Amino acid sequence: MSDENLSGDVYYPSFDFLGEPHVRERRRLTEEAEADYEEFWARHARELHWFAPWDKVLDDSAAPFYQWFTGGKTNIVYNCVDRHVLTARRNKLALIWEGEDGEFRSFSYFALKREVCKFANILKSLGVGKGDRVTLYMGRIPELVLGMLACARIGAIHSVVYGGFSVEALHERLEDSQSKVLIVADGAWQRGKIVPLKDIADEALQRAATVQSVLVVRRTGQEVNMEQGRDLWYHDLMLLPIASSSCSLEIVDAEDPLFMLYTSGTTGKPKAILHTHGGYMVGTYTTLKYVFDIQEQDRYWCAADPGWITGHSYIVYGPLLNGATSFMYEGAPTYPYPNRWWQMIERYGINILYTAPTAIRGLMRFGDAWAERHDLSTLRLLGSVGEPINPEAWKWYHRVIGGNRCPIMDTWWQTETGMFLITPLPCDPLKPGSGGLPFPGLHMDIVNEQGESVGTDEEGYLVIRNPWPAMLRTIYKDPERYVQQYWSRFPGMYMTGDSARRDADGYYWVIGRVDDVIKVSGYRLGTAEIESALVSHPAVSEAAAIGLPHEVKGNAIHAFVILKTGVQWHEHLEDELKRHVSHEMGPIAKPEKIDFVDALPKTRSGKIMRRVLRARALGEDPGNLATLEE
Repeated sequence: MSDENLSGDVYYPSFDFLGEPHVRERRRLTEEAEADYEEFWARHARELHWFAPWDKVLDDSAAPFYQWFTGGKTNIVYNCVDRHVLTARRNKLALIWEGEDGEFRSFSYFALKREVCKFANILKSLGVGKGDRVTLYMGRIPELVLGMLACARIGAIHSVVYGGFSVEALHERLEDSQSKVLIVADGAWQRGKIVPLKDIADEALQRAATVQSVLVVRRTGQEVNMEQGRDLWYHDLMLLPIASSSCSLEIVDAEDPLFMLYTSGTTGKPKAILHTHGGYMVGTYTTLKYVFDIQEQDRYWCAADPGWITGHSYIVYGPLLNGATSFMYEGAPTYPYPNRWWQMIERYGINILYTAPTAIRGLMRFGDAWAERHDLSTLRLLGSVGEPINPEAWKWYHRVIGGNRCPIMDTWWQTETGMFLITPLPCDPLKPGSGGLPFPGLHMDIVNEQGESVGTDEEGYLVIRNPWPAMLRTIYKDPERYVQQYWSRFPGMYMTGDSARRDADGYYWVIGRVDDVIKVSGYRLGTAEIESALVSHPAVSEAAAIGLPHEVKGNAIHAFVILKTGVQWHEHLEDELKRHVSHEMGPIAKPEKIDFVDALPKTRSGKIMRRVLRARALGEDPGNLATLEE
């Protein structure tokens, strides 16, 4: 396959703009990984510090409970912080933070180590040691990053719960993790209002017997309840002698647990995905280095939340492992005005922006002018994560935000995978809406019901045929569920739960969750494709599609649409949109009904909760709404 002969809508990279990326040709990296997969990962592991070498790169003797770098001794925090302090990066900014209220804070690598050590010593004074679980429940503030690193430094396992989850969701995760300590902020700023985190935590703690101490971080300054003997102010403890700036590092085994992170599943009990120090470290370091071409001078902004895997891997660990400067913003992208993001990119000279299609479409809704009033010329790479991005939003992102020059890294991966699995590299030709190719060495495939590879442009189940370093090791305390959930459907293959197709050039197009595929008259239609067709209409800002029972077709398409600002509804608009979808996708995809709404139910990570829409339409109980954004 020649890059010059790719099919479809293709955007080719400009090396005049890119300069000298880490990889100028994907083929070289792929050939290296294919020639010796284990050595490929070992080579990148050797770029990091190990206190003792590994005995074996990959141990598959107990598959699917794979282990990586077995026998190796390390600590991810040493590689994120300590080793940089010993170099010229000592005074380089590691973290830049802006609050929604305009507050600004920054940390050099030297300052980051000092604050992490002080935090770790406070945790040790509360009896936290290796293997203990610590839950963190905060907004996007520096103390969340410091707390994660402090836990990892002393070998404790952190469990971050997204700040704003309900009482029940927090209680469920505290109980399941059997956390010894809860770190919580008094509140969080969101769209100019305070989210009462401490109040929510107090209610959750009434039923969480294992929590012995609560460390409270002051952010909003409102009055909160402090239970004597249990609750302690973080800032007060930081002034005491116990908060020494020197804290010994716990040297851990590569397979020692680093963190657990709960997935926001649509049904059933949330799964505690367990990741470990060694393999996760190597995977996040390597993928960020190549996919976002991290250079020494870059200021990198991942606009996710550390409460999700994207924030873990690519706000905290990946950037720090690469010695980068990571930017973090506390609040909403449109507060107080729709130019807040573009203002900060201009102010701080951000070079890389990595965000979700939901955010892109939300900002696109306000038009071009808010972005065009700012100088965004420092940007050199853009990224997308969380769900398939429709080509219209991709093109707007590329044209308006990237100035028709910035390649867009549309990444596919999961909480479970820990790192990018399907992704372009900056040197790759790009197809709007496609995640591109598997990361070098990864054997992705698309299979049918029988587990057989499907043909070109045929839809099927997205699977992974070989292990990778940052993969989950198990579901915490539930290894049987781990095997059942991910490895039983197609023996020897990891079941992602997503459907996808692969085009003639080998590019992958992720359609959506398997349960988000609508079968109409025997035809499989992805909700993402229908939604993309709706959003391509000039009147539509956002859309969601579900399947509802139909006596003839089996299922009929029911769509929900948010109109762009300034667009007025009229009585013929529904028919117009139906015709548009029919034109874009064929008559089979024409929606049966379209409802015009002001908002869509979404998880706090920005994913549309189609099951909630389905339940509402059918007059049924929507089930667990703990992950619903308010």
